[in-house]
Amino acid sequence: MILRAYLMMAFIVSFVCIIGFSLISLLISDQKIISFDRVVIQMIQDQESPGLTSVMKVFTFIGSASFVIILSLALMFFLYKVLHHRIELILFITAILGSACLNGILKNIFQRVRPDLHRLIEIGGYSFPSGHAMSAFTVYGIITFLLWRHIPNKWGRSILIVFSIVMILSIGISRIYLGVHYPSDVIGGYFASGFWLAVLIWFFQYYKEKRYNKKYKSEI
Repeated sequence: MILRAYLMMAFIVSFVCIIGFSLISLLISDQKIISFDRVVIQMIQDQESPGLTSVMKVFTFIGSASFVIILSLALMFFLYKVLHHRIELILFITAILGSACLNGILKNIFQRVRPDLHRLIEIGGYSFPSGHAMSAFTVYGIITFLLWRHIPNKWGRSILIVFSIVMILSIGISRIYLGVHYPSDVIGGYFASGFWLAVLIWFFQYYKEKRYNKKYKSEI
């Protein structure tokens, strides 16, 4: 019964994410989301100040590949050496590497040019979907999923969720603020990563439940 609930939840999340990503990509292809992008960019960049720019650059660095690699190695060590979780380690590695590969594939499919309205940093490559947004959603989403069961109280779990949400949103907003992504790039990145994580967790929960049932039956 618990497995069925997990699988149904993962299916619903993956379905919503794939529909959301499809709608965003269609609007981008038909040039029907430009007004929305420009309005949101204007709203965010109107808050520009030297101090806020420094903060946004920090969040953008936290979402960069180099920082994600360091964070991933630290968590991999924690999962393997401290928690002794082998299967969870495989899940984590698959989530991070798969998200990066999926982002590269999608960018080459859509080949959307980055915005040139008001850039505060320079960067190359295509724009949609945002690699930083996908990476942030994947990293902090999978961290929340893996660490949730090890936090004994509701307050600790609430802090973990709030922290992850703040990091995901801040990294995404930093890309819009710095002028290197459209809002739709960030939203599309969240949807793409949400789909990827939901599918992975679906398979993970299914495998864990089947493995447990097999072990239980062998001990009877």
